[in-house]
Amino acid sequence: MTGLAGMRVLVTGASSGIGEACARRLARDGADVVLWARRIDQLARLADALESEHGRHVHIAQVDVRDREAVDRLAAELIDAGDVPHALVNNAGLAAGFDFLQDGDPDDWDRMIDTNVKGLLWATRAFLHAMIEKGRGHIVNIGSTAGHMTYPRGNVYAATKFAVRALTEGINLDVAGTPIRVSSVDPGMVETEFSIVRFHGDSDRARQVYEGLRPLSGDDVADVVAWVLSRPEHVNILDVVLMPRAQRNVYVVERT
Repeated sequence: MTGLAGMRVLVTGASSGIGEACARRLARDGADVVLWARRIDQLARLADALESEHGRHVHIAQVDVRDREAVDRLAAELIDAGDVPHALVNNAGLAAGFDFLQDGDPDDWDRMIDTNVKGLLWATRAFLHAMIEKGRGHIVNIGSTAGHMTYPRGNVYAATKFAVRALTEGINLDVAGTPIRVSSVDPGMVETEFSIVRFHGDSDRARQVYEGLRPLSGDDVADVVAWVLSRPEHVNILDVVLMPRAQRNVYVVERT
């Protein structure tokens, strides 16, 4: 399948930020979207807006990707109904805390590892067999520049995104000989709820992260996800790194 029209795409963590932007962009481009997130009220409002704008039913479910049983159950419901996604966008993820390792909160570490790594694994495994049996499928993982270069106080978050990068490469090898494609989209500084969550709701501190520059938006990342998904079937984009112009790596950021 080339293009997004008629493609069924499941997006995790779709209630806000990059996930919401992906849902809006993919629906606009003709995809049938299946949206998973923890915050069902926000997800329902998004679904209503997309159905009104595009005239197609949007399937939503309240899912915490850390809950393997829930992921398996809801994935099985889709598969049994014949609704195997053409693509899975593993977007659900977060950073929690910004401390030196020796001062870090293990509860923050659990949230990041369980969401960013295990949640990606649970969702991917839940659909991958069915995709292989169908003879088509595309896994797109939302990584980070933190998966290419670490920075002070970014320790465990960076480790989870290095893991995403390794899993993208590893899954790509494991499905060799099948039509399944595996990609990663790795953004730099994106202004979403990311920093508010990292700083446990401190919006003033979060705002300082983006002062003096124009960061990426969720829409910028969604543009790249849509491009990756719409490549001809013989083309597999393994990894795309995108940053705002003011950012050259995790350390070099021009502020005015």
